[in-house]
Amino acid sequence: MKKRVSSRGIIIEDEKVYLMFRRKRNNDGTFKEYYVIPGGGIEENETLEENLIREMKEEFSVDVKIEGYLGKDEGEESIANFYSCSIISGIPTLGGEELEKCTENNYYEIRKISLKDLDNINLLGKDMILKAYNKEFIHRS
Repeated sequence: MKKRVSSRGIIIEDEKVYLMFRRKRNNDGTFKEYYVIPGGGIEENETLEENLIREMKEEFSVDVKIEGYLGKDEGEESIANFYSCSIISGIPTLGGEELEKCTENNYYEIRKISLKDLDNINLLGKDMILKAYNKEFIHRS
């Protein structure tokens, strides 16, 4: 099985990180709430960096500058590549598929979360946010 490859962007401003809040209704009627680092799947003939720039524009309506590569998280079905970036134009506003698919049962919202509150939220990739904060960039092979 081919793994889904994605790029994810970490934007930190004033000791806070931009994240996508998600709330999805489960089959039993309850809701699952969690946060994700913005980004998405790579398209054919697209580099990881091009993917990140496109995804940040689509999801957050911003143009970003990539500051550095932070590493990857590889699971059974996916490989997520993480980058530290900064906003060069625009104001984070929900856009793209997330805006189109946003309903009461499948909710998306951009939130700015204090770094000191990361341990209090349901989020994968907290270690990458700390790497971004500390500017622990690595050379991508």
